[in-house]
Amino acid sequence: MTQVLYRTSFSDFDEFINWYPEQSEYHYELHNGVVTQMPKPRGQHSQIAGFLMAELSLEIRHSGSPYFIPKECIVKTDNLSGYEPDVIVVSRDFIQNEPRWEKESTLINGQSIKLVIEVVSSNWSDDYALKLDAYEIMGIKEYWIVDYLGLGGRKFIGYPKQPTFTVNILENGEYKSTQFKDKQLIQSSIFPELKLTVEQIFLAE
Repeated sequence: MTQVLYRTSFSDFDEFINWYPEQSEYHYELHNGVVTQMPKPRGQHSQIAGFLMAELSLEIRHSGSPYFIPKECIVKTDNLSGYEPDVIVVSRDFIQNEPRWEKESTLINGQSIKLVIEVVSSNWSDDYALKLDAYEIMGIKEYWIVDYLGLGGRKFIGYPKQPTFTVNILENGEYKSTQFKDKQLIQSSIFPELKLTVEQIFLAE
């Protein structure tokens, strides 16, 4: 997501959800009991997220997959943490097993979530470490990290740093990470027929 502007804390996720403003120009996430206020994506960040949402929606329609992409959604990873991904692909087959979905747009079961996408900006460590660990523990099948500015640390994207698209696929309970750059076609287990290069995604065209 984007730069942290505001912090407060709650003792659990329920307090956070009860507090969450219905009308706000910001998104909010709960990081280990601490509320983090994030401005909604703008500019290229928003353009890339919107492009991916549109392309994946077309792929879902063409393939007939039982998935949908909600406009906004919170993923509760434990009792002190909840994240609002830039893009999330949800399974219709499991949504009836989500007790918090209808009233809170909150998901708590990893099997309901087919894919999570985070577009990287200034707080890149959250996407590469904190959220990766949380999504892995939840058992979310696939997690994309879209680092269009090459902001991630060297241990994540190498050196010299450059724009990188990372696909994390869950295998035997752990994410196996594959990086793609430039004109390479990304490879997804959830969308095996998807034909998009990193360049297309970063240019959002």
